[in-house]
Amino acid sequence: MSPSGQPFPEDRDVVESVVRVIDVDGDVVWLEPEQTSACGSCHASAACGAKPGSARLVARRFTLPNDHDFQVGERIVVGVAEQSVRRAALTAYGIPLATMLVSGVTVQKMGGGDLGAAVATLGGLALGIGIVHLQSSRLSKRVEYTPHYLRRASGIDAACGLDRS
Repeated sequence: MSPSGQPFPEDRDVVESVVRVIDVDGDVVWLEPEQTSACGSCHASAACGAKPGSARLVARRFTLPNDHDFQVGERIVVGVAEQSVRRAALTAYGIPLATMLVSGVTVQKMGGGDLGAAVATLGGLALGIGIVHLQSSRLSKRVEYTPHYLRRASGIDAACGLDRS
């Protein structure tokens, strides 16, 4: 159990990812998501941020406590509870979509016309994105939304990129 009383990802279904240790800084390690073999051959790899050294990949770096004596270059498997991933996706996409639709439809029903509805829709989208931005900083501090160490990655299954050892 976590300090907040929530079960750690090891206690339930998790979404797993292989990450690489890029730096050891005292009692924490800096990790960077590892691209799968499909990422190198994908025509959109530069756009999604999977290209090595891309600013988007650097922005996805995160830290974990160095409780297992990790070394630079080591590959490990981290996990986030599947339910947390679903809730985060619903927050990230559902709130902007809902505020966009509600504001556009409301203005349209109030007789605001097409231009007014379009402006309200864009305003609702901006409002929803702002709400998500505020929510994301609060949610990122919650233990169930942060990756947790599961195991060291030794043998990688080529079909899905998960450690099967």
